[in-house]
Amino acid sequence: MKTSNIILSTAIATLLSLPVQAGFGDLLKEVESASKDILKETTQSATDSGSKGSGLDYNTLVAGLKDALDVGSRRAVESLSQTDGYMSNALARIPLPEQLDKASSLLRKFGLGDQVDQFELSMNRAAEKAAPQATEIIVSSIKEMSIEDAEKILNGPDNAATEYFRNKTSARLTELFKPTIKSSMDQVGATRYYGQLSQEANKVPLVGDVAKGYNLEDHVTNGALDGLFNMLAAEEKKIRENPAARTTELLKQVFK
Repeated sequence: MKTSNIILSTAIATLLSLPVQAGFGDLLKEVESASKDILKETTQSATDSGSKGSGLDYNTLVAGLKDALDVGSRRAVESLSQTDGYMSNALARIPLPEQLDKASSLLRKFGLGDQVDQFELSMNRAAEKAAPQATEIIVSSIKEMSIEDAEKILNGPDNAATEYFRNKTSARLTELFKPTIKSSMDQVGATRYYGQLSQEANKVPLVGDVAKGYNLEDHVTNGALDGLFNMLAAEEKKIRENPAARTTELLKQVFK
């Protein structure tokens, strides 16, 4: 087995051994560092020898990146799928619809604070139930990734991987999430809570009909997807801004 193959195999084995809480960032940061080293080695080898054999190493590099993105994305989705995965996460939490948010302080003064909180919780619970649906589409986008896509991610800006996912999956995720969100909202009572709260809000002076012209399914669907991409973007940014934290002690030894 070639040296680069051994290195990448060790890197992937290390990535797979990380705990679920490691998330997208901890996985990608390991393989990003390893991949750049292998890419440098492969490019230099091709330059020196003119050999066509370097293609295997380059393909292995791309395969390694895909594996890391696959595992990391699954773990990111899994973290959002847990109870409070959205609700307790400032980057993912789905806010109240705009009209209701503007009126929330006044509604609380009229004793409707519990209803407002219950409705907000129910929206985020619906997103948590729907989140697992994202896995298949994101994994499919990784399988479709070209060598050029992989290069852009490895050498791109802070959000290169996140933007790849956003561009490749947003439309399909929206289509998939909508019916799931609707079903989830019915299960957790979000639709009912919204209707009841809207009726009560309509009785409060200066508030009026907070539900008029508003599509709650769209709001929760878009919020669920925004939360997912925000999570990926934040982890990716950390990787690129903190090179000193990119490798574990084991990988430091492997890539020295």
